[in-house]
Amino acid sequence: MKLQMIGCSHHDAAVEFREKISFTSDQVSKALNAFRQRFPTSEIVLISTCNRVELYTTAGDNSELDRNGVAEFLADQHKLNADEVVDQMIYRAGSEAVEHLFTVAASLDSMVVGEAQILSQVKQAYDIACNSGSAGPLTHSVFQAANRAAKRVQQETSIHRRRVSVPSVAVGEVATEVFDTLHNKRVVLCGAGEMGGETLRYLKQAGASDICIINRSRDRAVALANTFSAESALWDDLQEQVVGADLLIGTTSATEPILDKATFLPLHGKRKNRLLLILDLAVPRDFEPSIGELSNVYLYGIDDLQSACDRNRRERQKEWPKAKQVISEETQRLMQAFHHKATGPVIQRLREHAQDLKNDELERLINKLHLEDLDPSAQKEIEKSFDRLINKLLHPPLASLRDDAAELSLIHI
Repeated sequence: MKLQMIGCSHHDAAVEFREKISFTSDQVSKALNAFRQRFPTSEIVLISTCNRVELYTTAGDNSELDRNGVAEFLADQHKLNADEVVDQMIYRAGSEAVEHLFTVAASLDSMVVGEAQILSQVKQAYDIACNSGSAGPLTHSVFQAANRAAKRVQQETSIHRRRVSVPSVAVGEVATEVFDTLHNKRVVLCGAGEMGGETLRYLKQAGASDICIINRSRDRAVALANTFSAESALWDDLQEQVVGADLLIGTTSATEPILDKATFLPLHGKRKNRLLLILDLAVPRDFEPSIGELSNVYLYGIDDLQSACDRNRRERQKEWPKAKQVISEETQRLMQAFHHKATGPVIQRLREHAQDLKNDELERLINKLHLEDLDPSAQKEIEKSFDRLINKLLHPPLASLRDDAAELSLIHI
């Protein structure tokens, strides 16, 4: 039985194609059941995220479940042409499929290398496969090993601890450095677009609970607030919200600053010199830079944050070889375990048979030459000579057996 992967990601397929073959969380379980009905003896785990769709399946040596078989299944699920699916999907088998999965789980294949979300997505895909009964002995072993490999990368490198997106640096490095905690801080977020949503996610992860969203379109502010259990306010209430804020964040697409220094000065007086951290993530900028010159106001613009991102990205690149080495070691470790499982019983039988022959021949030699009264040390030396001869005779076939197993691109169980 072999492990194979067919799939695509942001590396090799356009988003338009990935959208065509992606699965919602509700569709995944149905697809797994349909796959098992079509290929009853197979195993399957299906990973579907916004950046990748990958099917990890098993098949016998002479099975119809090859690259084309999986592609045809995908095409049927989404009513696409099978040739179109085959042309835009990559294929990996055996150790290459294992190494690819380990690389994905460790977030070394992600659009943002080191982002932590992918490991939980891989785990979720495996859990769904377990619950649906589509996982089996081989996929159990491989996905459990993938989790182990990803954890080693997290523990032995700093690749996950270097933030490389502007919102993650703004919240995870700047805000948490200025404030001991965000739990009791009033956060006012201006803008309800993609940048605002990503920033909110990091704010919640950092413990912020008192968050107000302001947006020119009130409906979008309300929708985003509901998603993240936050508040929303009218755009006209911006100045009032600034007075009560501890952390003010700008993520709008406004062409002019939404708050200039002249407007801010009276608000600054009402704040009674309370510390205010302003994170301006917008391009063009949401806040006039000179606001940061006022007492107890700390303003970080996009350039400040981007330079931190670039620095962290360079540090991540330094960790890349170490992370890849971990993946290589874990892949080899799993492959050796499979090879040992495949060849172990054969090797044991050969050694036991050789040992029986040795004992028979040694007993015949002692009886024929009347060596019963021979010095025990001399008898021991004769026995060692037999053992050395057996080891020398067995070494070539056993080495060949191990090499043949190691060279197979299929993983046997």
